[in-house]
Amino acid sequence: MNAETSTPLPLELWAGVECTVNRVGDTYADQLERSGHAIRSKDLERLAALGVRTIRYPVLWERTAPQALDILDWSWADERMNSLRRLGLMPIVGLVHHGSGPSYTSLLDPKFPEKLAAYAGAVARRYPWASAYTPVNEPLTTARFSCLYGHWYPHEHDALLFARALLIQCRATILAMRAIQTVNPTAHLIQTEDLGKTFSTQTLTYQAEFENERRWLTFDLLCGRVTAGSPMWDYFIWLGIEPSELEWFLENQTPPDLLGINHYITSERFLDQRLSRYPVASHGGNGRHAYADVEAVRVCAEGLSGPKAIMREVWNRYRLPLAITEAHLGCSREEQLRWLNEIWHAAVQAREDKIDVRAVTAWAAFGTYDWNNLLTVNGGSYEPGVFDLRSPAPRATALAGFIKTIASGSKFDHPTLDAPGWWHRLDRLSYPSVTRRGQGISSSVRSVKQSGEASRPLLITGATGTLGQAFARICEKRGLAYHLLSRAQLDIAEEDSVCRALDQYEPWALVNTAGYVLVDEAEANASLCRRENVTGPVRLAKACASRGLPLVTFSSDLVFDGEKSEPYVESDAPSPLNVYGTSKADAEERVLEELPGALVIRTSAFFGPWDHYNFAYAVLSDLANGRTVSAANDISISPTYVPDLVNAVLDLLIDGEQGIWHLANPGIVTWADFACLVADKAGYDSACIEPRPGSSWRFAAVRPRFTPLASERGSFMPSLEDSLDRFFHDLAGNQQPRSVSVRTSV
Repeated sequence: MNAETSTPLPLELWAGVECTVNRVGDTYADQLERSGHAIRSKDLERLAALGVRTIRYPVLWERTAPQALDILDWSWADERMNSLRRLGLMPIVGLVHHGSGPSYTSLLDPKFPEKLAAYAGAVARRYPWASAYTPVNEPLTTARFSCLYGHWYPHEHDALLFARALLIQCRATILAMRAIQTVNPTAHLIQTEDLGKTFSTQTLTYQAEFENERRWLTFDLLCGRVTAGSPMWDYFIWLGIEPSELEWFLENQTPPDLLGINHYITSERFLDQRLSRYPVASHGGNGRHAYADVEAVRVCAEGLSGPKAIMREVWNRYRLPLAITEAHLGCSREEQLRWLNEIWHAAVQAREDKIDVRAVTAWAAFGTYDWNNLLTVNGGSYEPGVFDLRSPAPRATALAGFIKTIASGSKFDHPTLDAPGWWHRLDRLSYPSVTRRGQGISSSVRSVKQSGEASRPLLITGATGTLGQAFARICEKRGLAYHLLSRAQLDIAEEDSVCRALDQYEPWALVNTAGYVLVDEAEANASLCRRENVTGPVRLAKACASRGLPLVTFSSDLVFDGEKSEPYVESDAPSPLNVYGTSKADAEERVLEELPGALVIRTSAFFGPWDHYNFAYAVLSDLANGRTVSAANDISISPTYVPDLVNAVLDLLIDGEQGIWHLANPGIVTWADFACLVADKAGYDSACIEPRPGSSWRFAAVRPRFTPLASERGSFMPSLEDSLDRFFHDLAGNQQPRSVSVRTSV
């Protein structure tokens, strides 16, 4: 098809399911199994409900014919392909996704192409209506990771074997499409590749130029562009590839019907021979120079070249239709929105420049596992996507709202898009900055408000408290505009004060961290406690209800009486034992009456690195001064690391979640157990911890004996041990928050 003369089609938003089946040693790791998508057939209905009509979907060789090519189990594929057809979802069928094939073949098997072609033909015969295929996802990337860097099977570190693995995969792609088109002559090849880009110091210009030529190899081989005398032809011959192996591609060229660009922030690299500037893990070399290979965004002052620049490069080189076939970012929710929004608008602008961009794909619809370590270990690291799997059923995130809005033909807007993503901000730089000569920062997208316009802020109450200060600090880190107000600026229990503040600052949401926190003193000051913990939140709820604003407010584990023997969940009925707990329970009920859409967070036993008013810090202070620490050994809790709490709350707020949620780091410990954990992590003798019954303190307020929290709605908090490790790390590097122009705290 001549893209330059074809009738432009509307820009589409596609979806994709992370489906890698990679092999490390003799162990296969299956993302479909890890995510649970393999057993959740209703996931396809969830995607269809968003309005997408095209989906990259796996019918993987390793899963369908794991034992032999003549032993095929179609049961799973039949169910899913039939569902896709019923739901009106067009699949782009993937056959090998970052894999090396079943155990009876490999990337270095000379018969791999013929074997994949045989499987592809079987798939086409089984589903003759399927019209789009990606036989092998990212052949170049897979060859690099498997045979050049040794991450995946067959774990080689050899340039010649890398070249063979690449040629075998590209040959397999051509033969697979030939087999498919024998059944369905109109079937299309959608070929994907991660088109990274490399920058460097002047010394390493030659290496960057080589890598920037090598990155095109998947498309160049398929299109018959690796010809005698070209740089990559000479490179292959120098490695030991026979000319006849390359001539085969000239004789059998199969240009893709659509070029799929899998674009990631970390795909752009910077090479620097000044090794001392960078961590040892980034060090490598080419035999001529030793150098560090780091993310360009972390060192280049100009930032990334950007998605529009990548699309233009592809278009200028091939003049073939293209799409962004993977757009994903493992980060906080607003950054995920910013990245997808930026790529979408870059595609819109590229089309305005007459570049034939067909679609943007929201990748990893159900998230990914362990891509932070390149799938080399099963570390349990999960990144949510369009849906978050850390709930009993996949929970739609703000990305789902983005997709549904765009798919309906409307414009998506969210206050978090007013600010640029972290890859545009100066605090992204991790190393001494360098300048990329001739490469300015991409101006292809400005989805944020123009300079001089104010970003829509969050309004945060409780400027002097632990939570208020933590929200301010983390909002700065996440690029979220905010105003942090003291009681003098906003008295939550005074209607006029609340209305004035909301009218003045015009927030998009309100986070209430103010309140009465003195549990024992509340017994003698019940009126003051209720003013701050009940009257105030209810005033805020009424004001937010009248303005259509989201509200977050906080409750406590002390709404429970402690008579359970297992952690409390959201549906457990409050039964407080003291004035403070009663005030929080009453506030929950009345706030949700006034504003059913409020987000009410129950949490417990704060500790954090940024102030001294928490139990963990008190334990460290006493131990450092040689004092014995006394702690209750009959009161069980779930300690909560404040940075984890704030980040989880912000994600839930951006996702539009409502109602009561429990947020605490998983773990059940007594106060004495917690003190021992802190002592052990700090290197103190836990014998310095004196366990005592809670009754020995003669608290004015009755304490429940058991109030650990768990959630039946979703578990988003890291383990207690993990949070303690980060507590000590953050404590060592503690710095005060930087002020920003939108901050008005006291």
